[in-house]
Amino acid sequence: MEKPSNMGGKVIAASKAGADGMLLGESTYLAIRQAILSCSVRPGSMLTEAALMEQYKVGKSTCRLALARLTHEGLVRSVPRHGYTIVPVTLKDVEEVFALRLILEPEAARLAAGKVDAKALMRIDRAGRGNSASKNHGNRIGFFLDANREFHMVIAAASGNVRLARSISALFDEMTRLVALGFNAGDDSVEIADDHRLLVEALEAGDGKLAARITRRHIEKFRDMTMERVFRSMKQDFENAPLMALGN
Repeated sequence: MEKPSNMGGKVIAASKAGADGMLLGESTYLAIRQAILSCSVRPGSMLTEAALMEQYKVGKSTCRLALARLTHEGLVRSVPRHGYTIVPVTLKDVEEVFALRLILEPEAARLAAGKVDAKALMRIDRAGRGNSASKNHGNRIGFFLDANREFHMVIAAASGNVRLARSISALFDEMTRLVALGFNAGDDSVEIADDHRLLVEALEAGDGKLAARITRRHIEKFRDMTMERVFRSMKQDFENAPLMALGN
């Protein structure tokens, strides 16, 4: 008589362990990525595998996989024998992101005219502006940015062009870091009054040309606000940096 095999149990256990490892790796990657995008870890800061493994309670392979993905996305850069540095934000980054938004989003708004749920858009807009529960300015900024992204992505999706919507989504990932860096003081506001309401009215009326024009004006105003604040943040970082002796 053959002895009963426990091979099936081993396969199931191995499969479960593999699935758990994938979930842990994904959650670690997302947690580090969010810390970078929110500027909880400032641009230019150094990261080490040892510190990340301790902070997120993960092994070396999980940590390295997360860092490899972040490197591929251009958020971190390997520094031999030192670790990884958070890729700095430059004014050129701000200019390029907004230049692409100005190309893509007015066209998305034009295509979406007459195809969006105006009431749903206004609910999203009110939700983003109505978050007064948190006293933490960073949390309020994050809440507004999430709602703002959803608002613009609903319009992008309504354009009917999947690749256009995907490109706009990628730009909003980069926008998160730019805005988190620039709008970091308690008296700053990222809101531009009435632009969303006027845009929704144009979209509901099916006026694609007007929707595109409002979108362009909205992005240009937000670009100017962001550029000024990112420059101010960079200036403060430079002024607060420790002095180093010549030759060091």
